Amino acid sequence: SNIVWRIVDLSEFIIKDFDRQDIYELVAEMGEPKYRSDQIFSWIYKGIHSFDEMTNIPVYIREALKEKYILNSARVLKILHSKIDDTTKFLFELKDKNIIESVLMNYKHGYTGCISTQVGCRMRCSFCASGIEGRIRNLTPGEMVDQVLMMQEQIHGKRISNVVLMGSGEPFDNYDNVIKFIRLINDEQGLNIGMRNITLSTCGLVEGILRLSQEGIPINLSISLHAPNDKLRNLLMPINKRYNIRGVLDSCKQYIDITHRRVTIEYILIKGVNDLKEHAHQLADLLKGGLFHVNLIPINSVKEKKFEKPGLESINRFQRILKAQGIVVTVRRELGSDIDAACGQLRRRHIKKPVNLLGVDIC
Repeated sequence: SNIVWRIVDLSEFIIKDFDRQDIYELVAEMGEPKYRSDQIFSWIYKGIHSFDEMTNIPVYIREALKEKYILNSARVLKILHSKIDDTTKFLFELKDKNIIESVLMNYKHGYTGCISTQVGCRMRCSFCASGIEGRIRNLTPGEMVDQVLMMQEQIHGKRISNVVLMGSGEPFDNYDNVIKFIRLINDEQGLNIGMRNITLSTCGLVEGILRLSQEGIPINLSISLHAPNDKLRNLLMPINKRYNIRGVLDSCKQYIDITHRRVTIEYILIKGVNDLKEHAHQLADLLKGGLFHVNLIPINSVKEKKFEKPGLESINRFQRILKAQGIVVTVRRELGSDIDAACGQLRRRHIKKPVNLLGVDIC
């Protein structure tokens, strides 16, 4: 399979892009009563594979929907189950033949789905496989919803209770679609996933952080920081040249002041790069006095990158230094290391050389 570099507007065709108001307007255009919209919306989130399964909807309405709308925006291409832990990685093929990936994780508190928000990514973080080809296109809300529904189908009657937007792509680079997706999965007639069970991870797009603070949706915000000074972060994350550490943290403090919500700082630990004692002290100085929680993430190795995971002693030392400075800190448990669970890895294994069907740079 090849990456398909294509600009396609599927939003008017994928019915899962529609919220309840959208479906109400659709039904009103058909001259049907409002209650039909609630019926249709409810069916969509039951994981059906055909409009014909909407058994309480008249046949003529089902036929009209089939003519114009796509019900399922993706198909499962590959599923990998970890032999180390209860983690499952999914490779999905979209209608335009582009490929995305998601991860299903089983915790004591229930199942968590980690989804992608873009095909590829244009942030080009140096430790991540997702951005190697850049961003191909944004995902629609319905394509994000389908990742959750298709993963949920594999756990046979159980539900995904938590969703993290930490897969391929930068959520704030696809802001409007991401916010609509969050509202869709939160809808009580949809998946009814609580806002506090939804986590969005960003590399620090300041405008997105400030916009989110005004949305009135109490989700969890995580910042991919990964370095305690601008010189190092410039090397690891090119986006820092536009949004430096001070700017990112200032916007986080505004977010905290407005929402009264704690912000998680994600910090990938890379051997000999950002895991030294001085880095821990610098990070503590940056975060002191703020409503922050640090999540240390020993790096998943990526074939195309040369970074290595630190030893346990280095990880524990970094954690101890932060704790001693009064910083709340945890170390993320490694999941799915045997199934290419780091962002973009499985997709990279599957695809061949990118093919740009347009012959132009669309990023």
